[in-house]
Formats: sequence, C-alpha cells, structure tokens
Amino acid sequence: MPQKDWTEPFRAARVSAVHLEMRDLYAVGDESGPYDRWRETGEADTDPESDMWRPWTSLARDMTAAGVMMRRARIVSEPVTEYIRYEHAGTGVNLAVGELVRWLPRRLASDLALPGNDFWLFDGTTVVFNHFTGNGDWAEPGTETVTDPNVAKLCRDAFESVWARATPHEEYKIR
Repeated sequence: MPQKDWTEPFRAARVSAVHLEMRDLYAVGDESGPYDRWRETGEADTDPESDMWRPWTSLARDMTAAGVMMRRARIVSEPVTEYIRYEHAGTGVNLAVGELVRWLPRRLASDLALPGNDFWLFDGTTVVFNHFTGNGDWAEPGTETVTDPNVAKLCRDAFESVWARATPHEEYKIR
C-alpha cells in the first residue's frame, strides 16, 4: 500500500482485519521481479522469512499474536489468469502467518452488492480502499481511508457475503 506508513491502520486494529480482492491482475512494481521469476521457473517464493515477504509476515504475525483475526477473500474469474495462479501458489505464506484465505469464483458473486474497489476493513469501522490503474499498478492516490459508518457497513456486508460463499484456500482448485 503506497502511503506514508502503510502499516498504521494494521497496527491500530484490535479485533479484525479483512481484505477483499476483486481483480484478476495486479501489476504493482514491487511484485514484478518475483512474478517474472515465477513465470520463468514455475516456482513461487513461499518462504515467509524471505526479504520479499518479511515486512508482511512480521506485521501479520504481530497482529494475529495480539488476537486480531485476519481474513482475506479473493473473487476471481475462471479460468483464472496467470497472475491468479501466481497468487494462489504463494498463498501458503499468508496461511503460515495466521491469515485465513478463501476464493470465490466471480460467477458466484453476480448477485452480491460489492464496492467498486478492493479494500481492507479494520475492526469493522475503518476502510482503506486500494486504487489501481487499469493495468493493475497503484493509481494516485494509491489508498483512501474512509471512516463513514455507512461505507464501513457496505464493506463489512460485502466481505461477509463473499466469505460465506467462498471456498477455503486448502480446498480451492485452480481452474
């Protein structure tokens, strides 16, 4: 998340942090090297202690150790894109640090009310929307923090609707 201190809303969470991802392609600059290597070799960096993962895994471990429930839901088109295959291959790292991850085929989300952007929702009250370009890189501004109770409710309801239908990572088969 490109903001001055991207960890601030994570460190402020006391109960929950949920993330809804709805894109089939992310092309953020800091992932280009690992993604290109995966495309060439078929091997993803699945070491939670690697330089690539450590900023995230340290934060996630701290949060889950403090009792914060971390859940991530991904809505994906099927057959999935090459990028989603890459993301799926690396999801074991998220699980290793205490995140719960589920996948929902886009065709099963047609009747759900969803916000227009990916988001993180912290403690059910603070939404951080992620803004991307059409090509999947960060847009300006990269994030937008919203504390409006109506927006938080929309995001909370959207996430819970997706979560209820989605398949746990361990059971989701890439198609």
